[in-house]
Amino acid sequence: MVPLHQVLGAPFFDAQGRQLWGATATSLVRVALGFAVGAGLGVVLGLAVGLHRPSQLAVAPTIHALRQVALFAWIPLLTAWFGNGDVAKAVFIALSSFFPVYLNTEQGVRAIPPTYREVAAIARLRPWQRLRRLVLPAALPSILIGIEIGLLTAWIGTVGAEYAIGTGRGIGSYLATARDVFRMDLVLVGVLVLALVGYLFSRLAHTLIHRLIPWRPR
Repeated sequence: MVPLHQVLGAPFFDAQGRQLWGATATSLVRVALGFAVGAGLGVVLGLAVGLHRPSQLAVAPTIHALRQVALFAWIPLLTAWFGNGDVAKAVFIALSSFFPVYLNTEQGVRAIPPTYREVAAIARLRPWQRLRRLVLPAALPSILIGIEIGLLTAWIGTVGAEYAIGTGRGIGSYLATARDVFRMDLVLVGVLVLALVGYLFSRLAHTLIHRLIPWRPR
């Protein structure tokens, strides 16, 4: 067992422990970039497939099939394609957030009641007006839920990619190094930081959702 004071003091009084802050900052930048790409693609493709019937028949089954692949099973393939550097990690993080955002966006668009579309046709809304005034407001709750899930899976994917690939900086690499030198105090404090960041991401997503759709139950 590691004494609690040793675990809590490591990031402040230990030379190796202080590296945790830089590693965490690197991971936060990495997750922000990967999530932005993955979530952006998820929303755009989800809207396109949800609105276009032929795409639902051609594209949606392929994406749903790829979603069944275990998330970390992509790492060997991505490292074979992109090497063991930051590119493979970024693609993996984007992939981690893409699937939940895409699926929720597509389902949100497909769930729009037909009467809404009839009203848009009667009002003779142009495609851009229909998207802005009808589709996005109606699908917004589902899109935001996908973003909430995608943010958390992106964080999990970030740490997992750093840990599994093992090169470069990041909190996942930090944990792997601490494990290799048998510094369980550093491993434990790293896990605490992981949990704290995940909790803050969850609160951030909840705050965003309740500001944009305040009628959603808390």
